[in-house]
Amino acid sequence: MTRITCMRSVLLGAVAAAALAAAGGGSAATAKTVNGTVGPGFTIGLTMHGKRVTKLKAGAPYRFVIKDRAAIHDFHMTGPGLNRVLTSVPFTGTKSFVLRLRKGSYRFVCDPHSGIMHGRFNVS
Repeated sequence: MTRITCMRSVLLGAVAAAALAAAGGGSAATAKTVNGTVGPGFTIGLTMHGKRVTKLKAGAPYRFVIKDRAAIHDFHMTGPGLNRVLTSVPFTGTKSFVLRLRKGSYRFVCDPHSGIMHGRFNVS
């Protein structure tokens, strides 16, 4: 291999590594998707592959895609090491987050209507 060819290979490798890092590495790409919805009525929930989420694996990356369909609701999730409002009042639309959850019990609520709009799941 000539010196120029070697230098070109090193440069191409560096560019490829930088592109992979900018894209978030491999963890977000391999994250399983959990779909969350809140509204338009007084409903809130999490599903994966069309089924209600009741348990997830600790430490694995999950992409939470939350669709907020009403300006009067939010989607707030709490659990070990997590207390985060994923969508706020009056936001409507879709937001996406990659989260790695710890072992324990998690709860999600619409804060303004927490008495009737809530759910939970376990992480083990």
